[in-house]
Amino acid sequence: MSWSSNLIFSLLRPIWRFTRGMTLGAQGVIINNEGKVLLVRHGYRPGWHFPGGGVEWNETLEQGLARELYEETEVEITGPVQLHGIYSNFKKFKGDHICLYIIRDWQQKKVPAPNAEIKEIGFFSPDTLPEGTVNPVRRRCEEIFNNADIEKEW
Repeated sequence: MSWSSNLIFSLLRPIWRFTRGMTLGAQGVIINNEGKVLLVRHGYRPGWHFPGGGVEWNETLEQGLARELYEETEVEITGPVQLHGIYSNFKKFKGDHICLYIIRDWQQKKVPAPNAEIKEIGFFSPDTLPEGTVNPVRRRCEEIFNNADIEKEW
């Protein structure tokens, strides 16, 4: 995504949120054969996050998830995905929800070069996440890998 696309996206976000009663996102916990999770560091917000993004009109959740994962990381889903949870994300917008999927069947033919949207991509052990990993990612890893209770808020 170019800087002009980021600018346009930033300018349109308030309009989208005003005209839509709810926003819906899909994120993926991509797990490799070593049990590590794929995280991304964005160019427009701090911290390490699961890859994913907004589900568009006329897309299913899984279609939006697949599109966002490929756009951000060039990961292609090759098998079934598992819905881990649906979370409210009301701190940023009172109508925002995130669906989190666990993905074990996938391929990545190449790691994309850093760009304006995604500055860095990496696999990390859930028990030694990198400095700057956001709290929701840390909590979801506790839920998935350590059987912590699933919270309802992102």
